[in-house]
Amino acid sequence: MAATAALKPPLAELDVEAPIRAFAIATIFWGIVGFLVGVVIATQLAFPLLNLDLEWTTFGRLRPLHTSAVIFAFGGNALLCTSLYVVQRTCRARLFGGEEMGWFLFWGYNFFIVAAALGYVLGVTQGKEYAEPEWYVDLWLTVVWVAYLVAFGGTLVKRQEPHIYVANWFFLAFIITVAMLHIVNNLALPVGGGIGKSYGLASGVQDAMIQWWYGHNAVGFFLTAGFLGMMYYFIPKQADRPVYSYRLSIVHFWALIFLYIWAGPHHLHYTALPDWAQTLGMVFSIMLWMPSWGGMINGLMTLSGAWDKLRTDAGLRFSVTAVGFYAMSTFEGPVMSIRAVNSLSHYTDWTIGHVHSGALGWNGFITFGALYWLVPVLWKKQALYSQKLASWHFWIATLGIVLYITAMWVSGIMQGLMWRAYDELGFLQYSFVETVAAMHPYYVIRMLGGLLYLSGALIMAYNLYKTVTAVEDRAPAAIPLGALPVAAE
Repeated sequence: MAATAALKPPLAELDVEAPIRAFAIATIFWGIVGFLVGVVIATQLAFPLLNLDLEWTTFGRLRPLHTSAVIFAFGGNALLCTSLYVVQRTCRARLFGGEEMGWFLFWGYNFFIVAAALGYVLGVTQGKEYAEPEWYVDLWLTVVWVAYLVAFGGTLVKRQEPHIYVANWFFLAFIITVAMLHIVNNLALPVGGGIGKSYGLASGVQDAMIQWWYGHNAVGFFLTAGFLGMMYYFIPKQADRPVYSYRLSIVHFWALIFLYIWAGPHHLHYTALPDWAQTLGMVFSIMLWMPSWGGMINGLMTLSGAWDKLRTDAGLRFSVTAVGFYAMSTFEGPVMSIRAVNSLSHYTDWTIGHVHSGALGWNGFITFGALYWLVPVLWKKQALYSQKLASWHFWIATLGIVLYITAMWVSGIMQGLMWRAYDELGFLQYSFVETVAAMHPYYVIRMLGGLLYLSGALIMAYNLYKTVTAVEDRAPAAIPLGALPVAAE
């Protein structure tokens, strides 16, 4: 026993950054997988014959796989990677639980991803809007998430820095709220032995309300609060400037956290949900515009005196453009929550364009920017392998997003107008099939946009691989040659 203890290195000597490096690799891997599946299902919508007779590869099975791969696999690994890195630096304390805790979070979370993906492909889900995995997968994620909260919260408790940096407040809000959302939304009663079948405890309009309370707040806390934690750490690091207004960042945090939790009912306009609940969701959604743009201004103004860095640092360009997409999405979302606008936009491709402008532009770009800064640091490299390749990634991905969201905006508005068009006799002017046929060219454009975005991610993967594997010459090249000792003859 004593010999085993002697062989085990003390906590300070453990490589607690090894799991963080693994999370970075997983982020890149799952991003490519998620984008690839997205291109596949976009192609299936443009060319329906590609929905082959194989039940496992139909659009209905692959759509939730794509959604969860991008949000929870790509986005989740990015959030775990960056939050565990940031909390240690800003607290001047090692991760609570050390390397063992880091590895448990890595393998535990990615086991959940694989189990959920298999459930989607095999059709073993709860069958809700987001086709949540069955109860045993949800239970395992609960265990991993509680461990994540313990690791993050424990690091905050044992911090050497008296002040809790604002990025950690956003990360902490994301962790706690997602735990609450996950548990309440996935309460289920296993039946028939429990494996592969369960029923939710709520039904009807109550189930719909819980579903969209979960769905919108997953956007609000997983895809917004968590990634704002990334913004508040990595943009100041990349720009080498302090946050523009720390007071504004605190106002941004508390206003966003209080307002977002009430906005979910705007997804249920013109349904059986009581009017007061629909109106409540709409009002809070409109109010969200103000703190969201306050955060956007704070992020952009952090670059005061450092705008010239955008010419040479493609990673910073990604991060700043991400904040622009955050501003656009958080303006468009409140507009779409207004009942009159929602009557046109809901159930159309306009919503798809809105979601992807946020996911690809805000979440994707802020993650790419963080990875371009973080990977050389984690692997102790002097610089990124190629800024030119990173710049190519930026422009290709940006073009892909522009093609994607403009195609969906045009398609969605056209779709909504065709659905509500009547002839002089009061009959619907277009059949549903006619609206589908009219959208075909825009579906092809969306497919091309997704293909460009995927191509950019592949360029990033190659660039970061070359960065990690590069053999750097660390010789003191700056020392003049004449100052070196002459070898004896």
